[in-house]
Amino acid sequence: MLIVGRAAVRQILDGADPEVVRVVERAYRQHEQGRTSVPHSVFLRFPDGGFPDAARSRIIGLPAYVEGERPVAGFKWISSFPANITRGAERASAAIVLNSLADGRPTALVEGSVVSARRTAASAALAADLLTRDRRPDGLSLIGCGLINAQVLRFVAGVLPLPSLAVFDLDEARAAAFAEKASRLLPQTPVSVVPSAEKALAAHRLTSLATTAATPHLSLASCPPDAVVLHLSLRDLEPGDLLAAYNVVDDADHVCRELTSPHLAERLTGGRDFIHGTIGGLAGGRPLPPGDGRPVVFSPFGLGALDIALAEHVRAEALRRGLGTRIDDFLTD
Repeated sequence: MLIVGRAAVRQILDGADPEVVRVVERAYRQHEQGRTSVPHSVFLRFPDGGFPDAARSRIIGLPAYVEGERPVAGFKWISSFPANITRGAERASAAIVLNSLADGRPTALVEGSVVSARRTAASAALAADLLTRDRRPDGLSLIGCGLINAQVLRFVAGVLPLPSLAVFDLDEARAAAFAEKASRLLPQTPVSVVPSAEKALAAHRLTSLATTAATPHLSLASCPPDAVVLHLSLRDLEPGDLLAAYNVVDDADHVCRELTSPHLAERLTGGRDFIHGTIGGLAGGRPLPPGDGRPVVFSPFGLGALDIALAEHVRAEALRRGLGTRIDDFLTD
């Protein structure tokens, strides 16, 4: 058993954003081709009052198998405790177990929160690149100034020119701190803190939504024509607005669950005709959105295949570089 902690995961992935995007794109294509097995994730929720903020907290399990030169199977166990933010701690923590396909035994335990954040940001960057190829954005708006959008900013800046940035968070101090960090990352790019999510949507043709919202609260009415919205947090947008948008998902069966905005839109209509394509299909060369003025919304549920593929990359690199801790008696008496 190889244990790869957070410091080693960061050492492997820091400065490797293009490779992370390639790993994610390859996993999306394999999923589109039916070369993965991705059961529905399981949600562990808690009775209200069981502990502080129990109603908003959850732990999610994502099993997956991914084919390839090094086929891999595994399981990500990721917690989301939003109250951590008020204590100055990260909302999410995670562990990923990888299994041998020779005998099924666990071969690695990889710290998963870094893997999870970077695969999310890489999928956003891939979508931003694919969905703006006919018309590059005039800038990027970021709604929600946490870890995920910080990663999204860096990954998107690696694939697209960003002439300007607009940021919004319900916590004004958090937004200001985020803007300061963004200015250090992109010193030539003007950054503005805007007073509302609607102002952020209106500011640019590309927006990333990464919030802790549990129910829809935001309309697409403020978007400029042909806007691209990276709906990473899945529950921000009013479901009725999705019906008038061009919708791209990672997997319709996965995203239309757990009261996401697409799930609520499916309930409104009784079907999924409002979903027009998948990111794996677009990456494989299927036609891009028509550019008819409608907003384009990318709603990725977050497939475990991405986590397992990237964790396998981390495991292989850790072995190559001599990183991590080996426990040779983990499965012995």
